[in-house]
Amino acid sequence: MFIRRLFGYIAGACLGLIIAALLLSGFQVAGDFREAAKTLLIAGVFLGLINFFIKPIIKIVTLPINIVTLGLFGLVINIAIIWLIDIVFSPEITIKGLGNLFFTSLLVALVNLIVVPPKDKD
Repeated sequence: MFIRRLFGYIAGACLGLIIAALLLSGFQVAGDFREAAKTLLIAGVFLGLINFFIKPIIKIVTLPINIVTLGLFGLVINIAIIWLIDIVFSPEITIKGLGNLFFTSLLVALVNLIVVPPKDKD
């Protein structure tokens, strides 16, 4: 189940980034189709690994803030992680503006909600 969830996060991140690149005008990927697809897949794998391994730790550390804001701080965490992807893949991926960061993180979160299998209750 561990491997299925990991691959679910990676697939969800890849699909979310591809959908964001297709729908949002402020999300731009440099290069032709093949280079853009390769860049989005590598960024999606990176984002999936961050969401699987590092994001749960960040959620535990920021739990008091998340409780006070009734869960809305989770959006700030998602936006910060997408912004990190934008910085790491800076020449290839450009996300212009906070609105595009918000909608990209929202799209990735929605795709992850659909793609990632639920945790076992064991």
